[in-house]
Amino acid sequence: MKFFIKINFAYGLLLFGLTINAQKNNLAQTFYKHDKYLSSDKLEGRFVGTKGNNDAAAYIKKYFKKYGLKKFNDTYDQPFKVFVKEGINKMKSDSVSTQNVFGFIEGSDEKLKNEFIVIGAHYDHWGWGGKGSGSKKKDTIAIHNGADDNASGVSALLCILEEVSKLKIKPKRSIIFISFSGEEEGLLGSKYFVNHLPVKKEAVKVMLNMDMVGRLNAEKQIYMGGAGTFPNGVELMKKLGENSGLNPVVFAGDVGGSDHVSFYKASISAIGFHTGGHPQYHTPEDDIELINFEGGALVSKYIYNALVSIANYNEELVFIKQD
Repeated sequence: MKFFIKINFAYGLLLFGLTINAQKNNLAQTFYKHDKYLSSDKLEGRFVGTKGNNDAAAYIKKYFKKYGLKKFNDTYDQPFKVFVKEGINKMKSDSVSTQNVFGFIEGSDEKLKNEFIVIGAHYDHWGWGGKGSGSKKKDTIAIHNGADDNASGVSALLCILEEVSKLKIKPKRSIIFISFSGEEEGLLGSKYFVNHLPVKKEAVKVMLNMDMVGRLNAEKQIYMGGAGTFPNGVELMKKLGENSGLNPVVFAGDVGGSDHVSFYKASISAIGFHTGGHPQYHTPEDDIELINFEGGALVSKYIYNALVSIANYNEELVFIKQD
């Protein structure tokens, strides 16, 4: 009998371990699926104003709808114009249309649901590159797929949304999920969003941004700046690193240079997540084969835990300016 119990206990532990691994592997597979599509040659680098950019937006909207995001003013689109110098990326016009894609999950607390946490990642990239673009190889005309920059951030965004959608009781505060366009041209999508918020500015408490989270290194380091822009943020981010499989490198300030900066400049607490730079940055070589999908799953889970923790924060969320 004791032997039988030991076998059953051991079998139970094995099943538990297999379940955990299966969940992690499923998340990695989901991350891979999203990144593979968004960084495919079919989308031609997702340059603003192009069919590839619009196709990426349509893909994101499909999953926003699937996972139950509510619309603002009956749409997931927030259109805006971007000035593009004629000739860049084969463009014929100097003014092109693009859009942010956004929606929200309503919070479960009757009072705190009127406060909003924003989580986002930009989906645009440099298209075919060339002179006048941000490509590091301006003499090379080739598709810049941007598998890390920033198909990886959008993949994480969609993975996190899927996990939040499974919660029977949603976080206390409402959550806005947004994918920005026009980031490469100067954070244009996030600037537009901050200047045309669908809710009152004072209701937006914290913004979490993911830009280049697909190349987790051997040291398992996830970098973040701006953790000190809300109360006890640094301590929270370090605490969440325990048993996460990651080694968080946490900065109170050092807000960085991606879309979260638009929020910080508007006195909204903001954190930017990334897994580090690499030689393929802004080149045609930033491709799917170099993405660490298991790492992407770990990063997605870590940021999911951060998002839910902040959305459920018992302490008042106030902006803390950093030097």
